[in-house]
Amino acid sequence: MGKGQIVAVLQLGGEFTTDADGHMSYSGGEAHAMLVKSDWTFDAFKHEISSTLNNLKIDQFLFKYFLPKNNKTLISISNDKDLLRMVEFHAESETTYIYVMKKVDNRAKGVVADSGTPVETTAVVPTTEDGSKRQKVCATWKNVITGVGQVFEGPKDFRDALHKYAIAHRFHYRFVKNDSSRVTAECTGEDCPWRIHASKSPAKQDFMIKKISESHTCESETVKSHRLASQRWVASVIKEKLRDSPNYRPRDIANDLQQEYGLCLNYSQAWRGRSIAQKQLYSSHDEACNQLPWFCERIKETNPGSVATVVTMEDSKFCFFVAFHASLHGFEHGCRPLIFLDAVSAKPNKQWKLLAATSVDGEGDVFPVAFTVVDEESRENWHWFLEQLKSSLLASRDITFISNGENGLWDEVPLVFPESHHGYCVDFLIEEFKMQLEDAWIEEVRDAMVELCKKAIYSCTADEFNQHIEEIRSESDKLAEWLLEIKPERWSDAFFKGSRHGQYSSNIYNTIADWIPTRYELSVVQLVDTIRCKLMELMYTRRESSNEWTEVLTPAANQKLQEEVSKSHTLNVTPTESDGQGSVFKVCDDSVNVVNIDTCDCTCRKWHVSGLPCMHAVAVFERTGQYAYDYCLKYFTTECYRLTYSISINPIPDVILPPVTLTNPSQSPATYPCPIRTRRRVGRPKEKPADPRITIKRAVRCSRCKGYGHNKATCKIPITEALPLAELSDVQN
Repeated sequence: MGKGQIVAVLQLGGEFTTDADGHMSYSGGEAHAMLVKSDWTFDAFKHEISSTLNNLKIDQFLFKYFLPKNNKTLISISNDKDLLRMVEFHAESETTYIYVMKKVDNRAKGVVADSGTPVETTAVVPTTEDGSKRQKVCATWKNVITGVGQVFEGPKDFRDALHKYAIAHRFHYRFVKNDSSRVTAECTGEDCPWRIHASKSPAKQDFMIKKISESHTCESETVKSHRLASQRWVASVIKEKLRDSPNYRPRDIANDLQQEYGLCLNYSQAWRGRSIAQKQLYSSHDEACNQLPWFCERIKETNPGSVATVVTMEDSKFCFFVAFHASLHGFEHGCRPLIFLDAVSAKPNKQWKLLAATSVDGEGDVFPVAFTVVDEESRENWHWFLEQLKSSLLASRDITFISNGENGLWDEVPLVFPESHHGYCVDFLIEEFKMQLEDAWIEEVRDAMVELCKKAIYSCTADEFNQHIEEIRSESDKLAEWLLEIKPERWSDAFFKGSRHGQYSSNIYNTIADWIPTRYELSVVQLVDTIRCKLMELMYTRRESSNEWTEVLTPAANQKLQEEVSKSHTLNVTPTESDGQGSVFKVCDDSVNVVNIDTCDCTCRKWHVSGLPCMHAVAVFERTGQYAYDYCLKYFTTECYRLTYSISINPIPDVILPPVTLTNPSQSPATYPCPIRTRRRVGRPKEKPADPRITIKRAVRCSRCKGYGHNKATCKIPITEALPLAELSDVQN
């Protein structure tokens, strides 16, 4: 066979069977032969399949194949890179089998993905020839989870499979860990040891079951009392049918669930599930079509220069992008070219996701740049968000992105920002590293391995990196190889080409989660405006606090520089004549380092990595009488910090919000109507509920300096420094 192409046998219309060892075999259907070339795009590949199969509607099908000598797990072909990998993997094979499989819809995307084995997803198994009773759907769910090594396309698919598995086996479970990188669940039965854990490894883009207990020791419950048939689960099951049949009655819903799933629900349970499904189907989409376009215009009117865009789809999905002018201006003029990408659940509206792009200011604090509200975190939504972000940025410059790399971000970021660098979020990487540790290790050994991993991450030179990897290898060769497989150039300072300047992760998830109220169901407009209020207050507070700073650098950066100064006093500095200009020096401590003050570089590479002079450079400055502050990146200066927060976010009138008390003086006090209350959570409330009978107090304002938070009697500003009335508008904004 010619180089760069393979012979493929297209299999269509057959079915898979799995033996006791998990090996899969395909039988039935029809077969067609075609050539597949390595330089084809995925679209060209689909077009050729369509032509070979008599103009088959190819968008309704999935494409799978087995790796050589592995017939346990089907591999998906969904983009150009997947296609190229398949051709490379089978370059030495005589023929390659490609399975063309019918899509069932998003509920049964796992027609193969849930377990690697095709699962029947129709509502009812047909009656057999001998007239025996048809099989319930939940009976097919008993094998939806097969064991360790089973691969899923993501945590959502795994959670869906786990839910089906629990219903089929009649047990309850609770989540111990549940996020985008790992899911751990355990049986709620008394003293039952059953437990399952699945996670996503950075080296492999599959979500895989890593551990699962062999059996339960608890007694199975009756199907009638099964609590897993929650209102939201019922809504997810009937939502698509409700879309096609708006008059789908609760009594019919209860009957269908009894026949198809073997679950007994009363009328009120079916009615509540139907209500939730209606809300998910129509409320968000209606708002996206009617209110969000109006809200976009209000954002741009009240905050000129801001970007607000909404796109609606026919399947009740939408994407709503917002980037306020103050955020864009602050990022361009005050923040380092560093953006963190993360997804946040819009609690309690768990059907929505916030895709956020954030940077960091000179103090290392989170600085939100832009965000979008979407129905789910997917590769397509990330691509759309990145395109909107790129068109919103005021100036073009090379940007370093940090993320967990999930949902196609490793491919989408360089596609939209071709000149950028992309690295791992260190917190995510360390959590993944912990998942690879041996269970048999004692806690001291596990902690030591984690510390060595951190040292490898923060190593500035290749020699330091290799030393720490070898220390890990002395304990576990497998662990060291795992770290090397996930590309150190994406996470270690010794090889990373981007500019992180000492910032490795972002706390945006917890920040936004704290901003969103959990006691109220917010609409998308209310959700976005709640975030706007918090941003407005954050910018005002940080701007006011920076007015008291007197140093050239921000407090955090100045402290780091002073630490380097204290370490530089014992170093020996020797000029060299190699450059003829007196800009290169040798600095001796435990080793010899060369500092070039013209290129702002030191052989220890800490100056380059952090953006602040290292102790060797500081020693040179003391020897030559130069000012260390002149050699710090501008992003750490107080001037840049003030530029970051120099523009305010303005209020948007006419938006209905839950009752809140704003401490930002730039917004007039107001009481907003309260939206629909959600169900009260178990336990003591963290905050007392707002009493509508108590009016919100007006902020105290000084009549002498025109500031807020104190009065004339407690004012500490001298009369000569009191702000003139002409500057009052700047304070208020």
